[in-house]
Amino acid sequence: QVTLEESGGGLVQAGGSLRLSCATSGRTVSRYGVAWFRQAPGKEREFVVGMWTDGSIYYADVVKGRFSITEDNAKNTVYLQMNSLKSEDTAVYYCAASTWGSVQTTTLGYDYWGQGTQVTVSS
Repeated sequence: QVTLEESGGGLVQAGGSLRLSCATSGRTVSRYGVAWFRQAPGKEREFVVGMWTDGSIYYADVVKGRFSITEDNAKNTVYLQMNSLKSEDTAVYYCAASTWGSVQTTTLGYDYWGQGTQVTVSS
């Protein structure tokens, strides 16, 4: 069983930065891909970035150049560094894990989800 727990959300001004953490357990890096999704009020959950078992990383166009995903294997934690934040980045951010063999950009491709952490960007 894989569990995911997000942290690091909060309120930040536009142009600022935040780093989200996703602590994982029961996960072997070689078996699971990990991604960040987000869901704004009244909108569908959308893909932000995914890091896969072959080392590939895929960013959604709306965050490319501003967000980055990294992993600390010793801590079993995945991070999402968010820079140059905009008001439209306001959402609940979720960490998810997948057993698929390639990057998945829809929620259907993920087997495990965290509870989410709120990010609010004030303009």
